[in-house]
Amino acid sequence: MKRNPRDIIIRPIITEKTVMMQQNDNKVTFEVAKGSNKIEIRQAIEEIFNVKVEKINTVKVLPRKKRVGKYEGKTAAVHKAIVKLAEGSNIDVL
Repeated sequence: MKRNPRDIIIRPIITEKTVMMQQNDNKVTFEVAKGSNKIEIRQAIEEIFNVKVEKINTVKVLPRKKRVGKYEGKTAAVHKAIVKLAEGSNIDVL
């Protein structure tokens, strides 16, 4: 059963590092659904943004402990995909 591409791609991740990666290497970073694989991510990106994907790297970011005063908590666990686009393809997420 094929999942909806908009359920797989949650949001773009925009930080200083990802903006530099986009400008220098034509790589865009997205937060993706947990349990999604590279094939599903590739198909979703190509369908939503109408671009050609060259390569995908995925990273599972584990939660870390954080403290604010006497209160403790954890950051959210995130599944990220770093997508290298083919030459000539472009996604404007800024």
